[in-house]
Amino acid sequence: MTMVKPVINALHILRYLTMTGDPERAVDIARHLGINQSTCFNILRTLVSENVAAFDPLSKTYTPGIGLAKLVGQFVTQGQRIEVAKPLMRDFAARFEVTVTLWRPIGIDRIVLVSSALSPTNLRIDMAEGQRLPYIMGASGRIFAGQPDVSESVVREAFNNIRWSESLTFETYWSEVQEARRLGYAIDDGNFARGIVVVAAPIYDATGAIAFTVSAFMFRNQFDQAGIIVLGKALNALGAKIANALF
Repeated sequence: MTMVKPVINALHILRYLTMTGDPERAVDIARHLGINQSTCFNILRTLVSENVAAFDPLSKTYTPGIGLAKLVGQFVTQGQRIEVAKPLMRDFAARFEVTVTLWRPIGIDRIVLVSSALSPTNLRIDMAEGQRLPYIMGASGRIFAGQPDVSESVVREAFNNIRWSESLTFETYWSEVQEARRLGYAIDDGNFARGIVVVAAPIYDATGAIAFTVSAFMFRNQFDQAGIIVLGKALNALGAKIANALF
């Protein structure tokens, strides 16, 4: 059987990227796999163009791309797909210097943090994966509370049982829920944690339901109002990209 060397090299590169789990430079990939550097670079560039590898222009590194998860389809678990979405989160975290988190509901009254990408700055907000919050809390809570099948009365009852870092009335909270539905992203300004601003956007599954949220944590006054708008719109676009990886 005749072996096609470029195809073999491409498969070796993809296998290496998925096994290391870390962003890798082209020169390091070539050295580890024993591939000519120019050949390795050209293969990587082709893989990026086909969306099965992702390139970070800031760090000049490569990671598995969203297209790889879509290629293997039903053989990939949701946890593995979340890992494939991480490069998108890291890129956003680096671009805006914020901590990016991914949340999903568990049961009917809690959400859990399933993935995070830290800001690359020395002073940053660290969110531990696995932590749980009330379903309607924070910016992500405002997104989940705005779903059509969630009634105002149910949200009000849950709201009354939450201790906020900076208090707000239910009327203010509910108006922010409606505003989030209109804008495509929600904002929590210090209510979740004093001095911290959180912006969240929905991630829709194949049925159109909100299955996850992606949120950005930053220090108050890190962005002005115009900057928050830019970040919110970019976060909404990030949610759509992550949805492509997950569903």
